Amino acid sequence: MSFKKVSILSILLLLLVTSPVLANEAIIDVNNLNVRSGPGTEYEPIGQVNQGEKHKILEENEEWIKIKFNDMEGWITKEFITSQGNGASNKEAEQPIEKPTITTITIQDDDMHLREGASIDFDIVAFAEKGQTYDVLSETENWLEISDGKIKGFVLRDNIEATTNTNDDKMQNKTIVIDPGHGGRDVGAIGVNGSYEKEITYLTAHELAKELTALGAEVILTRQEDEFIPLESRTTLANALATDAFISIHYNSFPEVPSVTGIETFYYHDQYEVLAGFVHQEIIKEIDEKDRGVTFDDFHVTRQTFKPGILLELGFLSNEESESLLLTTGYQKKIVTGIINGLQKYFALNP
Repeated sequence: MSFKKVSILSILLLLLVTSPVLANEAIIDVNNLNVRSGPGTEYEPIGQVNQGEKHKILEENEEWIKIKFNDMEGWITKEFITSQGNGASNKEAEQPIEKPTITTITIQDDDMHLREGASIDFDIVAFAEKGQTYDVLSETENWLEISDGKIKGFVLRDNIEATTNTNDDKMQNKTIVIDPGHGGRDVGAIGVNGSYEKEITYLTAHELAKELTALGAEVILTRQEDEFIPLESRTTLANALATDAFISIHYNSFPEVPSVTGIETFYYHDQYEVLAGFVHQEIIKEIDEKDRGVTFDDFHVTRQTFKPGILLELGFLSNEESESLLLTTGYQKKIVTGIINGLQKYFALNP
């Protein structure tokens, strides 16, 4: 064989060995993940997928993946996918930070993936079960290295951050009713780019419920899905329970002046102005938005709820910049952090 032929063969073999293996299937990391008709929350849900399911990837963009499921095609967000098929061949992990800021975590979902390294491209070495407690050994921006003394591995930070243990027990045994505004045929405000208020209120409520549950609270949502619930039913639910706080979540709109933005918090009963003040102040601390203040107003859900209750207007969907921010996970987490910090301050005075 000539030198030229050997060289060509060597190059071909090298290409075969070093070419990345592209992802060909999505592995779902959460339950009840909406599959939408297009790549964005403005598209209607056409079904749901659940944790552990694997679906063939047909197409993807920066934030969304098109999958094959139930003889149909639909889009899911990449945010809740911890593994996408075989992954790329590059398994370079992020560099751990020597001193973790989180000391322990408690697993909130069954079969949480523990990986060999800080990347979805590493093999799964074990499955953490709900209720198990782990020490945090190191952390990166996106991953936590954890161990229970027997097994060790990495978990995706976004899926575990809400389970961080805390010495602050102010949420323990508190009953909190979260009211995602609107739902079903009542879409609420419509954003400048077509987002529905009902979808973003549920996004916030779901994230808030997850965080509060991890802190030991009993959380009840006035609606569990995209369904129409009368206002009377929402207040009746809160009044029938030993509710320690009722939080009604909304987003605003003023399309006549699209530059308008800001956060406003409402109360009806005077004795609950304190709750409104604490929550409002802490939200403003977390996010860079105009402070529109704490205001008395006659909303049904605050007037007819005879437990500590407030209504939050968390931004203007008619403002294009605000709408874009509200659709991001990072911004939603800041909102939720503010609400929780406000509740903790309120419960410190009203145990």
